[in-house]
Amino acid sequence: MRAVEAAGADVIHFDVMDGHFVPNISIGIPVLKSVRAITRLPLDAHLMIENPERYVEAFAQAGADLISVHAETCADLPAIAARIREHGVHASVAINPETSPECVLAAAEHLDMILVMSVHPGFGGQEFIPESLEKVDVIRRALDRRALKVDIEVDGGVKVDNAAEVGRAGADILVSGSGIFGQSDYARIVAEMRRRAERGG
Repeated sequence: MRAVEAAGADVIHFDVMDGHFVPNISIGIPVLKSVRAITRLPLDAHLMIENPERYVEAFAQAGADLISVHAETCADLPAIAARIREHGVHASVAINPETSPECVLAAAEHLDMILVMSVHPGFGGQEFIPESLEKVDVIRRALDRRALKVDIEVDGGVKVDNAAEVGRAGADILVSGSGIFGQSDYARIVAEMRRRAERGG
């Protein structure tokens, strides 16, 4: 955490998996609380779990600055967004590659961020799904038409080689796991990824 903070990362993306909504199991509330104690960076808790409404308060209390829940697990997106915001946390909804953006766009005025998964959630190191770029573009255009200040985050297979495309499509926040942690020089890779994303090339 300290290494990527020193390297210039803007946020720590924290993947939570329950073995039900996705086939893998990962870290949870105690680990987020421990990370909160060692970094000043915003913590972006991505809940790839069933029944996320049961855990919103606990993740907020543990130190999350933003909580993403999945549209596929929440029938009432405005309600879960309101619940997240009640705890002073930014609200986000994530959509899987096979999910249409329409469901999340219908609730966009209640959100601070929309998270577009560019891989199938559950495992790191997957290849970026190119069709995700069109989805990001559709969401960006819809938000701009409505003059909504909602960030777009893209998560999955994001690396230096595709950062420009992701930025051009309209993403504000790029999540990269192996694209950063698989490199030896975090500062160089973070700076280059930011440069390409911001300039679109």
